[in-house]
Amino acid sequence: MLVRSSHGRRRARVTHAVIVIFLEFFAWGLLTTPMLTVLKETFPQHTFLMNGLVQGVKGFLSFLSAPLVGALSDIWGRKSFLLLTVFFTCAPIPFMRISPWWYFALIAVSGVFSVTFSVIFAYVADITEERERSTAYGLVSATFAASLVMSPAIGSYLSEHYGDSLVVLVATVIAVVDIAFVFFLVPESLPDKMRLSSYGFPVSWEQADPFSSLRRVGNDTTVLLICVTVFLSYLPEAGQYSSFFLYLKQVIEFSSTAIVGFIAMVGILSIIAQTLLLSLLIRTIGKKNTVLLGLGSQILQLLCYAFGSAKWMMWAAGTLVAMSSITFPAVSALVSHNASADQQGVVQGMITGIRGLCNGLGPALYGFIFYLFNMELTDTQPVAGRQNTEQRSGIPGLPFLFGACSVLLAVLVAIFIPDQNRLTDTKASCANKSTNASTACTQNGSPVATPTSDGEDIEPLLQDASM
Repeated sequence: MLVRSSHGRRRARVTHAVIVIFLEFFAWGLLTTPMLTVLKETFPQHTFLMNGLVQGVKGFLSFLSAPLVGALSDIWGRKSFLLLTVFFTCAPIPFMRISPWWYFALIAVSGVFSVTFSVIFAYVADITEERERSTAYGLVSATFAASLVMSPAIGSYLSEHYGDSLVVLVATVIAVVDIAFVFFLVPESLPDKMRLSSYGFPVSWEQADPFSSLRRVGNDTTVLLICVTVFLSYLPEAGQYSSFFLYLKQVIEFSSTAIVGFIAMVGILSIIAQTLLLSLLIRTIGKKNTVLLGLGSQILQLLCYAFGSAKWMMWAAGTLVAMSSITFPAVSALVSHNASADQQGVVQGMITGIRGLCNGLGPALYGFIFYLFNMELTDTQPVAGRQNTEQRSGIPGLPFLFGACSVLLAVLVAIFIPDQNRLTDTKASCANKSTNASTACTQNGSPVATPTSDGEDIEPLLQDASM
């Protein structure tokens, strides 16, 4: 990957982002089995509904903080905020054994800085050319999948033979290594000329207010369509991840070994999809069509989960899970393509904030639907929940049917996303035709107005608005 660096300073590389993501999510992947145990012990009644509420608080805080973190990283640099996000995301891990109540409280509060992906994607955007960016985003997303290929299996093995305490200890050590790696070895990616030389607070309340950012997003049709697409597609995905593995065990009657194998298969296929296949698809059919293909695969996958009751159908749907994993890196590439250099953190922060909101709403929604149809996902009655649900709805996986409908709406919205921002095209065209600095760039016969400080004249988020 092409990197830009100042003389005498260690060069920032995509490899740095990949290692940070791998270590963070490998640590959390180890806790897959212990987390289910702690959930059931701490909240014996309505386990996943309570989990949804905890994740809901975390997601809402992430939604509130993501624009501010992204905007500040555009000004002060990525490294310091990458350190904060990794630290606070991993901070709850040791408390899983120290105090479960503190553990869940810290998970909820950690949402303020749990926006690692937005900072990582901005970091990658700083050091890659646009033609390489989609491949780099795919590599980062594939690393997330790779971290989950073996970590749940390792965590399950350690938990079974040595107890949950050792698993938590190993995860804590890996989290500390990740924090140390960011602090000592990760270089700053934002060029010096784009950062402030003094530490003030140059971000206005309007930039920090996520609802103000949403209003700004509404001024740019492209960003608005992308944000709605992300919300409608990631809402069911977040809910699915919160309950799916226990659903496989209790309803489809997968063994623990089969679940670990399923996770490994999906992880390996996702790596292939997000590295080799993603870059090929973007080059051949474009970013927008790649997003649509990923959404279509997600619909088919959710329909298999909703109506399927045989184990082979779950395994077949796993291949579609891998194919649908290309959606988010393709969306990130589409957003980055339209965003100016000084807006990468803001835009990626907004997308991550919406995903954070879904991370809260999705588990709560899925848990509520399971609860509504008398399907409590606990170890006490593995088959009763399935029988009750089928008797009341005729559908074994009703929440997944809701998810398929939500993603279908996302497809209908994504169809209207333009392949390229019209205003970006206009600016590029004007720049090519301009022969000196005083030449006015015109659109439809009228000069482009110079932005003023009036709130109504703020440029849309994906234009070259100054900070």
